[in-house]
Amino acid sequence: MTIRIAVIGAGLMGADHAKIVAEDMPGARLQVVCDRDSARAAGVAGAYGAEVASDPEAVIARADVDAVIIASPDFTHAPLSLACIRAGKRVMCEKPLSQSSAECLTVIEAEQVAGARFVQLGFMRRYDEAYVQMKAALVQGRLGRALMMHNFHRNVSTPATDFTGAMAITNSAPHEFDVVRHVLGTEYAAISATQPKRSDALVAPVCMVLETLDGQVVTIEVNNNAAYGYDIRAELVGETASIALNPVAYTRLDAGLTNATAYDADWRSRYRDAYVRQNRAFLRFVQTGDFPQIAASAWDGYAAAVVAEAGVRALASGQKIPVTMMARPELYA
Repeated sequence: MTIRIAVIGAGLMGADHAKIVAEDMPGARLQVVCDRDSARAAGVAGAYGAEVASDPEAVIARADVDAVIIASPDFTHAPLSLACIRAGKRVMCEKPLSQSSAECLTVIEAEQVAGARFVQLGFMRRYDEAYVQMKAALVQGRLGRALMMHNFHRNVSTPATDFTGAMAITNSAPHEFDVVRHVLGTEYAAISATQPKRSDALVAPVCMVLETLDGQVVTIEVNNNAAYGYDIRAELVGETASIALNPVAYTRLDAGLTNATAYDADWRSRYRDAYVRQNRAFLRFVQTGDFPQIAASAWDGYAAAVVAEAGVRALASGQKIPVTMMARPELYA
């Protein structure tokens, strides 16, 4: 049976998801691309013979749509996820589920009422082979007890001129917040955050220190104006060994008495394989009803929002802020 998928949002991420559905997901068909800007939707849909629409809730309700991928603006994620739950359709929603932990709870409550999980959240790093191997090394006992995890998240430049340090915590850092929880298998207890001073008006890096409930220390640097390239690093330090991500470089240029490797401009090339694995896992979820073992759920979206909210308070106050979460519902055990 072919699963007919609607992609909501025809921007950068929506176009990438549409391409994956059309070209890399055997058993799926890109049925419709929906965007408030019909011309933009047509530009994406036309390449794959999909239909064009502009009303996302009408698309979700369509009888010829079996599942949905949400890649529209952040503020639409929770409301459209709720519409999918009401329609009884599985949804792969780009992160964040919401920047408000309270709004995340409305999605969690809707799934509990329905008695099933419907939302798979797009924290794709869980499907990146480097993080998969890092978690496996810890689970297999090759590192001893985990002590620390160091993380670097650097972008060429901020996506908007009004970008702030708080936005670095709520928009960029959630990928680290989630994948660290996933790798370590624990929750956070507290967070502190600070920024150095730049010589210009650009937003400075945000440096965070988090403590976990299991007594580990996690550092996260988010530098949205690193200038030189897109650069993701992580090292997990255990009592007997450590493991780090290796940057992927297919070539090295030797010239002019130097050798050099290039950086990507953004995340799409670095994580393309992870997106494909994630979306194929979503397809199996739709086909079988079994939530993927390593995928992020609505609960994980809530957890990321809670720590981000605490991080924003920590940055503003200069103090360490406790991370307080509700008890995990049985549905997400």
